[in-house]
Amino acid sequence: MTYGSETWSLTMGLIRRLRVTQRAMERAMLGVSLREQIRNEEIRRRTRVTDISQRLVKLKWQWAGHIARRTDGRWGLKVLEWRPRTCKRNVGRPPTTWTGD
Repeated sequence: MTYGSETWSLTMGLIRRLRVTQRAMERAMLGVSLREQIRNEEIRRRTRVTDISQRLVKLKWQWAGHIARRTDGRWGLKVLEWRPRTCKRNVGRPPTTWTGD
């Protein structure tokens, strides 16, 4: 469920959807339906599964450390260290130039 999540932008809506999905999977693991009205804390205690949001944050920090330790010049580190321009760009398409002259 967390495959490739290191690069996701973690919004509150995405975290909420993942938590709902995880709770549904935990209920399916135990064979419990929503009609039985068992609290989420009780289901979590029975399954002993870690919370998805905590796992995502941990994976994201691990990936950031992995990228920061790279020294081979791949684009991941360049993107992290990129500094935007300080001046404003002109509006419109850039003028065409002859590269051969």
